Amino acid sequence: MKLLVVLVAVALFVWLWRSGRRAPPATPPPASRPPLPEAMVRCEHCGLHLPRGDALVSRDGTFCGPAHQRLGRNPDAAP
Repeated sequence: MKLLVVLVAVALFVWLWRSGRRAPPATPPPASRPPLPEAMVRCEHCGLHLPRGDALVSRDGTFCGPAHQRLGRNPDAAP
């Protein structure tokens, strides 16, 4: 029984000693700037608004995908 108490005491001591020796948390990296907002454009065929970087731009206007670019402007699309 004494041996069990000694083993528990030693284990507790080792656990407390190791938890106290942990390295301090690393400083977080500096916060990066959020991305700049991007202009939104409207698809000439379906009227969907999407970021200019994702749009297909041609001489006929801006489109949301190659299928709508092939179909061209849709007169029924909401302005």
